[in-house]
Amino acid sequence: MGRFLPPDHSKGDERTIGGYMAVHARPAAFEGPDGASYSVEIDVDETGDPAAPVGAYLFFVQWSRGEPKVSGHIESDFLARGATAEEVRARVGALSLDAVKRLLDELVRARGGEQRERPWWDVMREEGDDE
Repeated sequence: MGRFLPPDHSKGDERTIGGYMAVHARPAAFEGPDGASYSVEIDVDETGDPAAPVGAYLFFVQWSRGEPKVSGHIESDFLARGATAEEVRARVGALSLDAVKRLLDELVRARGGEQRERPWWDVMREEGDDE
């Protein structure tokens, strides 16, 4: 069961992805253009480039409808490269929430996720219009 943690605005700027996660002590969540819910984390990995050995990227977890369970994921390319995990994580963490949402939308569309399942209440409303 979840519990409410009040935001701590002394931990950062909640308009950025890193600040949001620090202020609210949880990942940010978005609705994709496919109607699915996604939460996002900043991850790091080795780049294979000796000049910038560490890269940071966004990892979007897709959640199923109904009972919350993971139904897929999408990863961005490296959004920052540098010498340390802390450096690149901070650079990606400075992205605005709007920029992260735009990136999610692009990634979902690129994998063919433009189709959006209509919520049941929209379907019921249209069926009732015929009367």
